[in-house]
Amino acid sequence: MNLRQLEFFVTLSEVEHMTQAATALNTTQPNLSHAMNELEKELGAPLFEKKGRNIALTKYGRFFLSYAKRSLNELHRGEQALKELVSPTLGHICFGFIYTLGAFHVPPLLQTFISGPENKDITFSLRQGTTVDIINQLLNQEIDLALCSLKAEDPRIDFERVIEQELILITALDHPLANKNEVSLEQIVNYPFISFSKKSGLRPIVNRLFKEAQLQLPEFVLETDEDHTVAGFVQHNFGVAIMPNIPTLSSFNVKVLKISDLPFKRYIYLAKLKDKYLSPATLKFHDFALDYMRHHFLENHNVYN
Repeated sequence: MNLRQLEFFVTLSEVEHMTQAATALNTTQPNLSHAMNELEKELGAPLFEKKGRNIALTKYGRFFLSYAKRSLNELHRGEQALKELVSPTLGHICFGFIYTLGAFHVPPLLQTFISGPENKDITFSLRQGTTVDIINQLLNQEIDLALCSLKAEDPRIDFERVIEQELILITALDHPLANKNEVSLEQIVNYPFISFSKKSGLRPIVNRLFKEAQLQLPEFVLETDEDHTVAGFVQHNFGVAIMPNIPTLSSFNVKVLKISDLPFKRYIYLAKLKDKYLSPATLKFHDFALDYMRHHFLENHNVYN
């Protein structure tokens, strides 16, 4: 059984005339007759019977017709969906990003992209998580593109730097360090820390900061994945935290302090699988995101208070 046989069968069942059906199908009557004979042999049942000068479905043909129509309709829907998927002006993109980018960076990026008339019919699914979660979703092909904060040593992934983020220290407003505007790593190492989890891209960076400064790691009293949770616990004096200098910190009662002796900077990367097929719409968004984020988010957005 093949697709052409099903198309012949459905058309013939509607026209009920061999010559007329052959004309509608742009084939010959012998070819149509042969195709139906082969289909009946394969199914082991007669599908048509003569009715005067026309033909009509048998009870077996009527039974099979609904299945044939559903199969053809499903294939046609799949064909249309695939055409939309590979269209540069249609399609769906699954985009993953770390928590710290959800409030400020990603919304204007998507808003600017879909505001273009040629992109208005492209839709998105959004996933948030830690860097480890996002990279795993990328490797499992659950998402098409990802924004993450750690460049994993994985040859299957292509990472491109798009954002530079300044790392700062935040404290409660009544913390002993809150009367300062700038501190060193040595000045903060003995205070309890609110830390990002080990699955985040920031935790290895914080560990590296103290290691390269030849200082012992601070005491991590709480661990979490989400930046606003970190700021909330710092606000209530559970500890201090090193985190990106994000604009939403102005919504919390925390003091933001510059760290004077950071040996390196934190970067955000746009990641994609090297060998995975990406639809034209996804590739267009990838190139747009590279250009947009490099021009709009390379400068730091300071919120010192």
